[in-house]
Amino acid sequence: MQFRIAMAEDNSVNRNTFLQKIKVSGNLQLVFAAANGNECLEELKGLPHALLPQVVFMDLQMPAMDGIETIRIAKSLYPQVHFIVLTVFDDDEKIFEAIKAGASGYLLKHEPASVLEDAIVNVLETGGAPMSPAIARKALQMLSRTTEHADLQRNGSPQMPLNITDREKEILQHMVNGWDAKRIASELQLSVLTVRKHIANIYDKLHVNSRAQVITLAHKNNWV
Repeated sequence: MQFRIAMAEDNSVNRNTFLQKIKVSGNLQLVFAAANGNECLEELKGLPHALLPQVVFMDLQMPAMDGIETIRIAKSLYPQVHFIVLTVFDDDEKIFEAIKAGASGYLLKHEPASVLEDAIVNVLETGGAPMSPAIARKALQMLSRTTEHADLQRNGSPQMPLNITDREKEILQHMVNGWDAKRIASELQLSVLTVRKHIANIYDKLHVNSRAQVITLAHKNNWV
C-alpha cells in the first residue's frame, strides 16, 4: 500500500536529503515538497480532497510562516491530514507548541527512511504519536514538570509558568544573582544578543517589564 506524503522545508539541502530517503521506500508517494509554510498551504489548497497528502512532514523554522503556525492553520482547514514535525530542535517549548498546534508526531531530521515509514504507519493505522527517543524523553520531562506544578498548585504554593524553558530558568537564576547580560553570556557561552532575547522572553512570559520585577517575583515565589 502506498502512502501519500508531502513536506515543507526551506533548506534545499535538507529537502533533497528527505527526498532521497523516501526514494528508498516503494511505499511512499510524494505529493509535493514546499519551501515554506505559505507554499505548503497553497499546495494543499490546490488539491482535491481525495488527493491530499495523508501525512505532511513539517520543518519548524521557516521564513514567511513557521511550521507551528502552518500546522495550526492547516489542521483547521484539513483535519484529515496528519502533520509530523521533522526538525533538528528538541527544546521543550517547540514540542509543547507543536503538539498544541495539532502535530501528530515529532521526529529529528537525522532519522532514517525506515523510521519515517514506521511513523506514517503508526499515525495512520494505529492513531499513534511517533517521537524520536530524544523527543520522547523531553515530553516525559514536560509531563513530570506539569505534574509537579499541579501538586504545588493543589498545595497552595506558587508555580513558575510551564512555558519557561530550562535555558530561561538558568538565565533567571543568574539575573537573581545580579549578573548582567554580558556576564551571563560569557558564563553560558552565548552571544549577548541571544541572552537579551531570552531575557525578553522571560519578561513576556512572567508579564513583567523590568529586571527588578523578575527578581522580586522569583524571590516572592521561591523559584530560585
